[in-house]
Order: sequence, then structure tokens, then C-alpha cells
Amino acid sequence: MLGFQLSTNEQTRKEKTEAVETLHAEIDQLEASIAKLTEDLSDLANSIAELDAAMAKATKLRQEEKAKNTETIEDSKEAQTAVAQALTVLKEFYAKAAEATAFVQQKAEPEIFDKSYKGMGGESGGVVGMLEVIESDFARLESDTKASEATSQKEYDEFMTDSKVDKAEKTTDSEHKTAKKQDESQALTVKREDLEGTQKELDAALAYFDKLKPSCVDSEVSYEDRVARRKEEIESLQEALKILNGEDIA
Repeated sequence: MLGFQLSTNEQTRKEKTEAVETLHAEIDQLEASIAKLTEDLSDLANSIAELDAAMAKATKLRQEEKAKNTETIEDSKEAQTAVAQALTVLKEFYAKAAEATAFVQQKAEPEIFDKSYKGMGGESGGVVGMLEVIESDFARLESDTKASEATSQKEYDEFMTDSKVDKAEKTTDSEHKTAKKQDESQALTVKREDLEGTQKELDAALAYFDKLKPSCVDSEVSYEDRVARRKEEIESLQEALKILNGEDIA
């Protein structure tokens, strides 16, 4: 009976010890994984916040630049229209002046000129030429601003598209890691409860083994020693019986 109890207790202690060691290893693994997930989630949150800030800043700058470019383009168009109108008026004025001058020259040329009088042709050419250069400058400003606006808008659109894709990937990754962290946290709670229960069972088995130890020590006494002890006990009983009967002990 004692041997069976020892064997059963030994098997129990072995199983519970292995279970406790396994649970400790699993708990350590879960705790390390949860710590890594927590760190990853923090990094992802920071990255998403930085992306949001960068997109907001880019949008603000793009709106400001677009407003400025739109104003420049409109101003250039208006300036070109104004210069074109001025050129039309000046050309008509100088054309009429030239006709009047030619008519006067036909009547009488001033005697002070050695050559034919040309009227205001030189002056008109200088003013008109200057206005034409100004008109060309405004046209070039409009064209360059439109090209710059188109390039900036394209770069902004590409940046926003890339940023949105990056944010979507990070958000999805964050959602998956959050779900995994929740699952592992629940598993950790269960493992800790299992460890507590298994440790109690191991402690109980160890305590029971301590109670069996004295019997184990007795059971390890050899057969010859037990026979000798038994003989001594019998002889002591016989001597005690003789004394009670009043017999002399030789």
C-alpha cells in the first residue's frame, strides 16, 4: 500500500512540476509578446499622428500656394487685357497722328528740316514697343505660374495618395496587433490562473510526500534488522513475564 502511494505521489509530483515549468515558460513568452505588441502599437500611433500632421501641413501650404497662384494668374490676365486695350488706343492715336502729320507735311514742310518731317513715328514706336514687352512679360508670368501650379498640384496629389496608403496600412496593422494583444492578454490571465491552481496541487503533493517520508525510512530497514528487532522485543516481553510470575531471571 505504501509503495503504491509513493509511486502515485511521485508521478503526481513529476506531472505537476513539468506543468508548472511549462506554464512559467508560456507566461514568459506571452508577457514578452505583449510587451513587444505594446511597443509596436505605440510606434504605429506615433507614425499615424505624424502622417496626419504632415498631410494637414501639406494641405494648408497647398491651399495657400494655390490661392496665391490663382491671384497671380488673374492679375496677369487683367494686366494683359489692360495693356492690350492701351496698345489699341495708342496705335489708333498714333495712326491718326501720323495721318494728320502727313497731311500737314503735304501742305508745307518746315524749312528748318533738311529732310522730310517724319512726325511722331519714333515716339510711338518706343511707347508701343515698351507696352508690348510688358504685355509679353505678363503673358509669360501667367504661363509660368500655371505650369508651377500644375506641378505643385501633381506633387501634392502624389504625396497625399502615398500618405493615405501608408496610413491605411499602418491603421490595419495597428488593428491586427490590438486584437492580438487582447487575445494574448486573455490567454495570459488564464495561464496565470492555471499556474496558481497547478502550483497548489504541486505544493499539496510535496506536503503529502513529506508525510510519507517517515514510513519510507522505516520501509528501508533490512529484513535481518527487522527480525533482530522483533527478537529483542520478544525477549524483553518474556523477561517481563517471568518477573511478573516471580521467577528468577538467570
